Amino acid sequence: MITIKDMADMLGTSTTTVSNVIHGKTSEVSQKTVERVEKLLEEYDYVPNNSARSLTQNRSGIIGLAVKSRKDKYENIIADPFFGRLIGAIEAEIRQQGYFMMVYASDDIGEIIRNVLTWNVDGLILLGMLHDDFIRIRSRYKNPTVLIDSYAPRDIMNYVNIGLEDEKGSYEMTRYLLDQGHRRIAFLADNMEGVDYIRYQGHQKAMADYGLKVREKDLLIIRPGMLERESSMSELYQLSKDYTAFMCCSDYYAVILMKYFSERGVSIPEDLSFTGFDDILLARVVSPELTTVRQDITEKGRCSVEYLLKMIQGIEPFEWNVKLPVEIIVRGSVKAIGQAEEQTEKMG
Repeated sequence: MITIKDMADMLGTSTTTVSNVIHGKTSEVSQKTVERVEKLLEEYDYVPNNSARSLTQNRSGIIGLAVKSRKDKYENIIADPFFGRLIGAIEAEIRQQGYFMMVYASDDIGEIIRNVLTWNVDGLILLGMLHDDFIRIRSRYKNPTVLIDSYAPRDIMNYVNIGLEDEKGSYEMTRYLLDQGHRRIAFLADNMEGVDYIRYQGHQKAMADYGLKVREKDLLIIRPGMLERESSMSELYQLSKDYTAFMCCSDYYAVILMKYFSERGVSIPEDLSFTGFDDILLARVVSPELTTVRQDITEKGRCSVEYLLKMIQGIEPFEWNVKLPVEIIVRGSVKAIGQAEEQTEKMG
């Protein structure tokens, strides 16, 4: 098999130049030289020996992604629009940086740990983990690790988390609904842990700042299991008559509810307003389009890889808890009512 040194001798250039072209680092290589190297690579059907390169650098060139699923919620977590887009963004950035990605998804943290420990990866990104899960992983896995969307207490151990202004986003969306005249607002989630709990705190704070009491019965928990979903929807449909707006912790649930209610004669937003969180593609293809809290999912994936690679290089993180910004996106799923409606009519 032809070697990098052989090609460098044949082309009258350095091994570094040939290596840079092979690995896509061509910013300081002339286009003519790039073309000559690529022609030779094609002629000899050259395949890089990544194993030898890894041994030389004492690194595998592989990043691991461990995803904790929920058996009551997902048959396939990667098929979820939010997680699918996030995992895709992580893979694209890992590939852009010259690494490869290994993925393991399971609802069993013990199973995740057993498999991750067999990987020869330079670092690990953890998604969907509760703080107890993180403690168990870190007790066994010592290489650089980055969490995404974790709310593990800081006093447990140091960790890097790439998160979001979840409380602020929920606060601002609640204020928007209140400014539109809504007072009977249902807050819908499928749990009260982690991200959903923090978003509920933002909702509570906005209601309190508006001088309104938060009623426990206005917190609606949907049972996410596929077999239970129909009964959950029916219950929520009956409860919806007590509210003017549904504030959902994710676009996914908002879109599902909008479809279910519409099929049963509920006019949106005339009879019932809806908001979501995330701004996934579904928010823009549902009718009416969904008013939601936008987060930059691609940036979240990119940022998690950036921080992990710095840690792999021995660079101390300059920030341990990154909170990416959010933005309220107003579309057609919220109706102004009461005084807000009257003000809108006068402005018109």
